[in-house]
Amino acid sequence: MKLKTLFITPPFTQLNTPYPATAYLKGFFNTKNWTSFQADLGIEVILELFTKEGLSVIFSQIDEGEFSLNDNCLRILSLQEEYLKTIEPVLLFLQHKNPTLAHLICTRNFLPEGDRFQSIENLEWAFGTLGIQDKARHLATLYLEDISDLIQSTIDPRFGFSRYAERLGRTATHFDELNQSLQENETIIDDVLCQLLEDKIEDFNPDVLCISVPFPGNLYGALKCGQYIKKHHPHISVAMGGGYVNTELRSLYDERVFNYIDFISLDDGERPLEQLMLYLNGSLNHDELKRTFFRKNGVVQFIKGEQHLDIAQRDTGTPDYSDLLLDEYLSVLEILNPMHRLWSDGRWNKLTLAHGCYWGKCTFCDVTLDYIQRYEPINASILCDRIESIIEQTGQHGFHFVDEAAPPALMRDLALEIIRRKLTVVWWTNIRFEKSFTYDLCQLLKASGCIGISGGLEVASDRLLQLIKKGVTVEQVAKVADNFTRSDIMVHAYLMYGFPTQTAQETIDSLEMVRQMIQAGVVQSGFWHQFAMTAHSPVGLEPQAYQVERIGPEFDGFADNDLYHTDPTGAQHELFSEGLKKSLFNYMHGIGFEFSHQEWFGFKVPHTTIPKRFIQRVLKNNLPKNPRKNSIIIWMGPKPFFTALDDNKCELIFHLQQKDLKITCDWDFGNWFIEDKPELLIGNHEPLLFSTFKNSYENKIGDFNIFQKSEQWKTLRENGLLIL
Repeated sequence: MKLKTLFITPPFTQLNTPYPATAYLKGFFNTKNWTSFQADLGIEVILELFTKEGLSVIFSQIDEGEFSLNDNCLRILSLQEEYLKTIEPVLLFLQHKNPTLAHLICTRNFLPEGDRFQSIENLEWAFGTLGIQDKARHLATLYLEDISDLIQSTIDPRFGFSRYAERLGRTATHFDELNQSLQENETIIDDVLCQLLEDKIEDFNPDVLCISVPFPGNLYGALKCGQYIKKHHPHISVAMGGGYVNTELRSLYDERVFNYIDFISLDDGERPLEQLMLYLNGSLNHDELKRTFFRKNGVVQFIKGEQHLDIAQRDTGTPDYSDLLLDEYLSVLEILNPMHRLWSDGRWNKLTLAHGCYWGKCTFCDVTLDYIQRYEPINASILCDRIESIIEQTGQHGFHFVDEAAPPALMRDLALEIIRRKLTVVWWTNIRFEKSFTYDLCQLLKASGCIGISGGLEVASDRLLQLIKKGVTVEQVAKVADNFTRSDIMVHAYLMYGFPTQTAQETIDSLEMVRQMIQAGVVQSGFWHQFAMTAHSPVGLEPQAYQVERIGPEFDGFADNDLYHTDPTGAQHELFSEGLKKSLFNYMHGIGFEFSHQEWFGFKVPHTTIPKRFIQRVLKNNLPKNPRKNSIIIWMGPKPFFTALDDNKCELIFHLQQKDLKITCDWDFGNWFIEDKPELLIGNHEPLLFSTFKNSYENKIGDFNIFQKSEQWKTLRENGLLIL
């Protein structure tokens, strides 16, 4: 008997694109010829709620209930007919199905406006050069957030577009509160979720339901789905896994969880699910499962299954996005910053370049867990095969490579392969700001379709970066960010405050570094978050080594990840939160650079010790390095035309995309360049080593050092001759 499996992502993750876990697992099941289906119940719940009918039910429940209504809620309720009239056209607009509505939205006379619109001061300043589509999508996003605020204030305080009931899953060391919530009267969101799940059961008739829980905000929805299955379809086996499970539930022993779920697996799901399917099919015993929790005789059991190796990344298959409502996701615009908006704007195919992190040393990170610890890159050719397959499936050419830190060498190989295959893709990813990202490499990445990168600047203090074991310096981050920015690739910086022993002086100095980088234009956006100590990081495992003390919470059988701690030698970190975020918000909008740091904070802060032009001086010194021994050299432009000028001189003419490039040279150089040109082009041959190129020049022309100082060399380097 072949089992049928339904993979689901419960509410809520993203409005603009599906979370990729179910697509990865469905792709793996395809390699086994196992029948599977998938659904993103998060977007489907939103699409049911945010209709004329759905809003009518919400308004009716509020009218019939006894709620303490604030002024914003009263205003929205008084305008409910306007909301009912506009909701469906707005969703079609955000799905790119009703673009002309932008003109009406931008009049500010079409949408009813609540408190969210009060933050708008000057839309023309923000959108004057971007066009009415973006302006309208931002207004439509505020409109949806007003409705979300109404729901939160009345019928369901847990509601949120991407963090449903997140508080219940965050630092949930015991299961009591979640268990109690699951026994309470169901809300309209619960009702819609369960009805959609029932529809999927009727459509697909699965034997197994696999639930992916990437974040705390998905946990309540996952357990609600499990509860529904146990009550109405007890013959269906329910398994749960995902990012939240992998980090939070590794020490699980509360058996009540298994009133809702039959099996919980850790880390990569391919091998655990393969073993589980074989077990459910009667081919294996319990003790042959892998990294799986289950309940037996009222006691939680865990089988490591170390004898069963994980599936190699090359064998996991191509992610399969079929069954998902790819043309019905909402392209919202929450934040105006061009780099920031990538997280919520547009449909991105999610793909991983390498399993784990090639660095794997950062002391704040969960480096002891499999998803970071086990580094396994995928061949660039296989990656491009998958890219082509996903484009064919989805019709979308946009990719978000969701690596912890994309490896520079693999990014280089992937970019070359994308260009070699003449693929049109648009992509962005997460990196470490390491020196391998030269200007030339950034130029290559841009040519392959890269539009943005995000990376950890973290504390912007060399002492703390060393303590974190980040492996970079502030100067290096500035130079790498400059290389990306000069290549027209946007840069987003993850920023951290409150790392153990961080002083008030270091916090203000970090802010000054960030101010200078944004003002210099090498970082376009960022986000501050306060350091959180986790159970699986080096700091969490050895807090005394970092001069902090763990003070809780006490583990009581459910989640164990977020740790409370004291930092006796550091500043009062939480005091800096509002000022850091307010200043960054202003910097990202190009204002406030001239303000003293004191103006952002409601308490006395030290003066910065960073020189005013520190980053400027660093960038002036951002000079190219000498090529490494294994560097390759490529010419990004077309093959030149050769024109004789006289007996000694010739002209090489390159027809570039925006201009024609002409290089006057002697016949020897012209003939040599034409002769060696095929090897310089990106093609099916092995890339040309820089050392081979140099030796060829010296054997046929002369001193290569003189050539490197020539006008021909300068012109070629400025127009697409890259050393990688």
